[in-house]
Formats: sequence, structure tokens, C-alpha cells
Amino acid sequence: MQVVADLQIHSKYSRAVSKNMVVPEIARWAAKKGIGLVATGDWMHAIWFRELVSQLEETSEGLYKVKSEYVSSDFIVSEPLFLLSAEISSIYTQGGKQRRVHTLVFAPDFSTAEKIKQELTKRGCNLSSDGRPIVGLSARDVAEIALTVSERCLVIPAHAWTPWFSLYGSKSGFDSIEECFGDFADSIFAIETGLSSDPAMNWRIKELEKRAVVSFSDAHSGPKLGREATVFQFRHQPSAISHQPFTYDDVYWAIAERFLGKNEGNLEIASTIEFYPEEGKYHYTGHRNCGVVQTPRETRKRGTACHVCGKPLTVGVMHRVEELSRNSKIEPVKKKSKGGVMGYYHPTDDTRPPYVMVVPLLEILSEVYSAGVGTKTVLNEYEKLISHFDSEFAILLKVTLNDLDRFGGGRLAEAIGKVREGLISIHPGYDGEFGVVKIWEEGDEEEEEQMTLF
Repeated sequence: MQVVADLQIHSKYSRAVSKNMVVPEIARWAAKKGIGLVATGDWMHAIWFRELVSQLEETSEGLYKVKSEYVSSDFIVSEPLFLLSAEISSIYTQGGKQRRVHTLVFAPDFSTAEKIKQELTKRGCNLSSDGRPIVGLSARDVAEIALTVSERCLVIPAHAWTPWFSLYGSKSGFDSIEECFGDFADSIFAIETGLSSDPAMNWRIKELEKRAVVSFSDAHSGPKLGREATVFQFRHQPSAISHQPFTYDDVYWAIAERFLGKNEGNLEIASTIEFYPEEGKYHYTGHRNCGVVQTPRETRKRGTACHVCGKPLTVGVMHRVEELSRNSKIEPVKKKSKGGVMGYYHPTDDTRPPYVMVVPLLEILSEVYSAGVGTKTVLNEYEKLISHFDSEFAILLKVTLNDLDRFGGGRLAEAIGKVREGLISIHPGYDGEFGVVKIWEEGDEEEEEQMTLF
């Protein structure tokens, strides 16, 4: 038995987030995606905190579900559980440089979360400014506050490689966890990959050898949920009559296991589900105003100044990984599942969870029907498929291509098959521009059209 978890999202109280990111809608979209455990997001915000308290009820220790009176009438699929997760933005000066680091804080219960909020407020933090509050405290101080309130909290650097707001960010980050978190470095058990890196890139970093690599969506709207996720599996199958198959502590130990060398819970990390890192908007180095994009090799040759305007380029995640890596590139071993899904495995360390890479279903349907992601055609087909096959992850990873062909048509089945095997092309993202995924190149389209006409 497995649980798909997305533990980094935002509520409607964060900047640039859909007004529909409310508890019932988050639950509804999580269920559509096939997510069994989802973050509350933003519990540091006072109004959102009250909404969470009033609309959720504890179902097992530290995990919550939506109260029945808030479940919409069309909510016909399995109910996800919620875990208290928030993100905080630290902007401060250290080592003569301005630092901007985003940190995830998981709390084991509302009481602990409330105490952390109180301690942050005592330090002058304005938690009402945004769902993801901006504070003048260092990432180290945020960790100290959370872990002093409760050692059962988890502190995880968010989207660890993003140039502007992350632990390893080329613009405002650090070169190591110890440099960032100081005497609390040994309390950082994991990092979150972000959309522009995958586990194989993180396997190259020496200090991450004993830390978990987790992936979450950082969703700002329902459709973006699950674009990355972490899959937990039970170490011992729960009883069929169990009313609490897992708890917050099980999640804690699954994430802390690699660093602490023990697991006192009943979950472990089985794998992660990844965005293709090239599709992330900071994968390569570049300057979007001038249309300049560079691979790490080109950056080593040309440098980090724009050859068009002379301004600094935004150094991409791929180049930054190479800067901090002591190892040569690690080529994952590829293995297909029975359903044709390509899995990526560490070549020498079988204790490293493998991963799969996906393209969100709405993006696939957009190309299948040559229509925009938000068009009526694409959204209607998405709802039809979800209603028939239960969830997006089932469609992307489990449903047979024959079944997809029979219900959704041959073009959909072909598209899913190509994505499962990684037989797609991506023009990598850079300097805030998402990469462009193409399932069919122009030549493929012309050949297919000629065959149809013939």
C-alpha cells in the first residue's frame, strides 16, 4: 500500500495564488490527482489558521480530514488527509551578502503550530502580511524556533536550487547546509528538489548523501497540485480494520530515516514523482530579456554575463549543481515497469529511492487536442478521464495504454506512452521562463498527417 503526498502548497492568502485555494477545493483537487496526503499550506497566516481549525478534524495523530459539512456534493472520490505544512521566506544579510531562503516547517498538531506563531510574533515577524510571510530572521533562527517548540517538527529547505529564494540559490543562497543553518544543520533531514532539479542531480551533492530528497508541487492553484510528489509506502501492512493506518510521526520518521539511521514509524519513502527538470523555469542559465540561454558547458566557456547587454545572467540550476558537486554526473539506471513507465534508479546505491518523471495530464491533453490548457475542450476531456479512471496519477502511471486507447482514443494513448518512456522533447526553461514540452515534433505531426491522408 502506498500514499502519494504533496506537502508544499499555498492557500488563497499567499501572493499570486488562486482564490479557489480553499480547504474543500484543495481536497477535491488532491483527490482528482490521486494524492492521499496533502499540505495545508500557510498555517502561519492567522485567518487561514482559523479556517483550518474550523474546517478540519483530526483523523489520526497529527493528520486531518475535511469535516463533512465542508465536503462538496460532487466530491465522489477518496478523501485526502492533511498535514500542517507552511513555508516562510527569510530575507536577511549574512557574510556580507543578502540571503533569501524559503523554508518548509511541518508541525505535528495545531497546538505546536500556534506556539511557533507566537514565538515568531515575539521576534517581530508580521505573519498577517502574506500566507508565506517574509521575515527578517535567518533560516537558522527559523529552524531554532520551530525545533525548540517541538523536536517533532520538520524543517526542510524548499525548492532548494531556485536562484532567488533557496538554500543553494545562485543569487542569494549558500554553498552548504551548514553555512545556512549553522548549529542546526544536523536537524535538516531532507531537501525539496524544486521543479528545475531531479533526484539524480541532487545525488551528486556530498552533504545530501545522508539526507532524503523529497519533491512537492509548490502549487498555487488546484490544477498544479501533484506536478511533483513523494510516494510513501508502508513498512508493515496496516490492519484492514485499522482506523488510523498512519500518523504524522510515520511521515516524520520516513523523512528523517536516512539521516538518523533508524525508522520508528510505519512509512518509508518509496519513490518520488518528478516534473521533467528541463521544464522548470530555472533549469538553464540565461537572460530572458535578451533571449539568451546557455547550457552549463556554454556558461563555463562564455561566463555569466549576458553577451547581448552585458548584465549578469541568472545562473541556472544545472550549472549551480555542477558548481557544488564533487562528483561527476550520475547517470541513473533506467528500468521500465510492466506498464511501460520508465523508472530512474541510482546506479550504485539501492537505498536511494527511485523516481519517475511525468508531464501533467492537462498539458498532455493540450497537445493531444491542439488547444490551450484552460480551454473548454481540454478541461471537459480531463474531467471525463478522471471520472472514468479515478485519478490523474492512475492515468499517467497505471492505466494500460489499451484501456486509454479504448476510452480516450489512440492519440491520447500514444501521448501517455511517449511520456511514460521519456520519448519527448523539451526546450529547457531559463531565467523565469518555463521549458516547453513537445510530445510530437513538427516532423512527427507532418508524417502522421500524411499517413492519415494516405
